[in-house]
Amino acid sequence: MSDTNAVVAVYGTHEGAELGVRELQRAGIDMRALSIIGKDTHTDEHVVGYYNTGDRMKYWGKTGAFWGGFWGLLFGSAFFAIPGIGPILVAGPIVAWIVGALEGAVVVGGLSAIGAGLVGMGIPKNSVIEYEMALKTDKYLLMVNGSAAEAGKARSILETTRPVSNSMHSCEAVAAGAR
Repeated sequence: MSDTNAVVAVYGTHEGAELGVRELQRAGIDMRALSIIGKDTHTDEHVVGYYNTGDRMKYWGKTGAFWGGFWGLLFGSAFFAIPGIGPILVAGPIVAWIVGALEGAVVVGGLSAIGAGLVGMGIPKNSVIEYEMALKTDKYLLMVNGSAAEAGKARSILETTRPVSNSMHSCEAVAAGAR
């Protein structure tokens, strides 16, 4: 389990998620602490999965300008076909958690690899189910991990961008709920 706090903002459009990233960047939030997940409903390929945790990935789909900006900002990127959700594009540190769940064959109560990665980061299972549903309905998740102060600052910044929802998950609260 992660020892940092996480803020998860859900956006209904990629423009909203992009605004969230720009505002976080403008406020000096470390881009290495950001992750974004979104459903790729416009893929023209039949890829089962692709990930790259070291260098940066390029994506030239129909929403290429949107995703291309994230590949340039965030380290670690992936494309997965998740049963029950569909094709997903992912960028940021969440990639390592998802890959760890896949490589370790982690099963977390029927959650997808995305869900297992989120649980591994310290997101409570009941919230993960909500986030998976958001992805199924073509929404975008923007996450920031950090200390309580960093996460609180990020949450305040994201609130100004009017996300569908904006939640902070404290590592202390998650640990207490696991007891």
